[in-house]
Amino acid sequence: MSISDKRLKVTLVKRKFGRAPGHLQCLLGLGLKKIHQSVEIKDTPENRGMINKVSYLLKVEVI
Repeated sequence: MSISDKRLKVTLVKRKFGRAPGHLQCLLGLGLKKIHQSVEIKDTPENRGMINKVSYLLKVEVI
């Protein structure tokens, strides 16, 4: 199983209000709009970079 075959479940656990504009764009790029919303995304370097940037707002699980 290569890295691109894996999936991640990402959940927004903290409020996004008052955050830096770049961090808000990362959340939208991940498909997260509301608190406690979860999305399943591919495990790619691009997605990992966005997750690392806003990791303090997220809960990440490998599926």
